[in-house]
Amino acid sequence: MTRAFTYVALPMRVVFGAGVVSTLPEEVAAVGLTRVLVLCSPEQEGTGRRIAAALGNRAVDVLAEARMHVPVEVAERAGDAARELRADGGVAVGGGSAIGLGKAVALQHGLPVVAVPTTYAGSEMTPVWGLTEGGTKRTGRDSRVLPVSVLYDPELTVTLPAGLSATSGVNALAHAVEGLYAPDASPIVSLMAEEGVRAMAAALPAVVADGDDLDARAEAQYGAWLCGAVLGATTMSLHHKLCHVLGGALDLPHAQTHTVVLPHALAHNAPAVPRAVAALARALGGLDDPARQLWDLAGRLGAPRSLRELGMAEHDIPRVADLVVADPYANPRPVTRDGIAALLRRAWTGEPPAALSP
Repeated sequence: MTRAFTYVALPMRVVFGAGVVSTLPEEVAAVGLTRVLVLCSPEQEGTGRRIAAALGNRAVDVLAEARMHVPVEVAERAGDAARELRADGGVAVGGGSAIGLGKAVALQHGLPVVAVPTTYAGSEMTPVWGLTEGGTKRTGRDSRVLPVSVLYDPELTVTLPAGLSATSGVNALAHAVEGLYAPDASPIVSLMAEEGVRAMAAALPAVVADGDDLDARAEAQYGAWLCGAVLGATTMSLHHKLCHVLGGALDLPHAQTHTVVLPHALAHNAPAVPRAVAALARALGGLDDPARQLWDLAGRLGAPRSLRELGMAEHDIPRVADLVVADPYANPRPVTRDGIAALLRRAWTGEPPAALSP
């Protein structure tokens, strides 16, 4: 079979290793920034202030207001603060919420961002942005929001609780899973996706068992880097559409929602993507039915496996199905209202994923 594909390498610098956050002042200077606004969530304010102290007079302030799904009003406040403080860039410290806020400021004001991830979300590797307004989450791609530099320091993830480590890691797995059957996949992306799944799935049980296991934390961060790079290089499909709708319309927690939905979205698409299923089977230890393997992994990690336990009401299923079908993402299998409603019902109850016929 003749291969046909396009691969574009994203322009960014990645610095990886225990203790590399100590080089942040030099990294900020290297990309030409002199007045940076440190962005983080309220939960990460302590870390944000330590980062600001390390940056010295290059840090103009700390804004600890990042929230899930990047509400428009939070993005506007961050932009106003950056303008008033005459910031020439941002340092986003934390998970997808903080990095998403940094991207929003980059999108609206053209300020470059340096990312210091403390979870496994992978957003730092992508030019994808998201903003939520009036219960609707809009997403898009723009090269301006791609961080100019990313510092991966596993020491910064040690304080991430076991539960959040688990769901953040499965969130990263979702990027690689969908990258394997993306319409714009390429050989390089597929290799990164398979290796990212292998590394993350192997690391997470050790991370949850012993949060101080720095080798396991480093392996998980390595997996997150690869999975995030896949997200940045390909078009996402049904799984991400479902999670964007559930997050925007119902304000469900981001990583936990990805964790619940992923096995069901994969089971739905599996009949149409045998090569992706084979790659996932290899990455997960050579066993059949990778959708069930991912569902079992979530169970072993003590992660949520139902949308009901995340706060979704049963009567929300038809509305979410309508929203998904009204504006679907590219997907290898047709997206129908009945099919999505059936998928959502299994995800809501917490049943094992169904291996549906084509």
